[in-house]
Amino acid sequence: MNSKVNSKRTRRGSGAITLRDVAKLAGVAPITASRAVNTPGQVSPEVLKKVLDAVQRTGYVPNRMAGGLASSRSRLIAAIVPSTVMSVFMETIEALNSTLFDAGYQLMLGQSGYSAAREEKLLDAVIGRRPDGIFLTGVMHSGKGRTRLLASGIPVVETWDLTRTPIDMLIGFSHLDIGHEVAKFLLGKGRRRLAVIRAEDERAGRRATAFAETVARGGQRDVLVVNVGDSRSLKSGREAMVRLLAQAPDTDAIFCSSDLLALGVMTEARARRISIPKQIALVGFGDVPFLADMVPALSTVRINGAAIGQQAAHFLIERAEGRPVSPHIVDVGFSIVERDTT
Repeated sequence: MNSKVNSKRTRRGSGAITLRDVAKLAGVAPITASRAVNTPGQVSPEVLKKVLDAVQRTGYVPNRMAGGLASSRSRLIAAIVPSTVMSVFMETIEALNSTLFDAGYQLMLGQSGYSAAREEKLLDAVIGRRPDGIFLTGVMHSGKGRTRLLASGIPVVETWDLTRTPIDMLIGFSHLDIGHEVAKFLLGKGRRRLAVIRAEDERAGRRATAFAETVARGGQRDVLVVNVGDSRSLKSGREAMVRLLAQAPDTDAIFCSSDLLALGVMTEARARRISIPKQIALVGFGDVPFLADMVPALSTVRINGAAIGQQAAHFLIERAEGRPVSPHIVDVGFSIVERDTT
């Protein structure tokens, strides 16, 4: 009977259990309950036990945002990434989250789906919540989102790209350099009829353009570029391979804008009994887990995603705690990992 009465009394407004409810159940003052929850070292073991028992019985969850507002800090970092499904960004996200968590910060993650419009909407929502920092994949060259970020005063780190004019801090690498170097790598292997299979995003476009320019400078025929649009699946890789072979059946090297597309190319080649790399050399991008254990193992462009995530976390923590960051632009570079497919 009493438990039912108490349950009703603790529900008011939205129905959320409050710290005052916890204090009442524990038989202590609200300020004492607050200390037990937020700074347990300031109360006696007996009081701490009473409060924690009440927390467990009521299911109370501390409102960290309220405490953050009082101290002008939320201890929350927001990250916007294109995708987390079979994604080259997973290593970065994991390192970012782990480093932030160890420092007492929480990560809030949003996925843009490679859509600029969706990224703008996510940014509106994120900025309104006033996190201590914002992590972005790619750089924002213009638009309402960039203007709002500049005006917000929130520390921002852009990643996975390079620009001379970042919003705030930047950790990345040159997509143009990747395109140039992969082309030189394949030309150095004696390949002369090259092609690109790419998804529809700006960074992949820059890699493809640089790749084609380098091949042209080598005096080879124009690079065939097959654009799969917004689809980044194994199926779209297979379908792109079908289109490529119909247009240029003598192709002897392919550079894909992602490892997943490259796996689709490999699957279609196997179905057609096309030997990789004897007939066609293949290079992916991202070096997602398990590639080295495949047969044949995929050659790819390796980005140190963990280093990006760790450095980004350190940048954001330093700025959130009022310390300067220098240098504010870091180029982590890249490497071409040669395996069986080349």
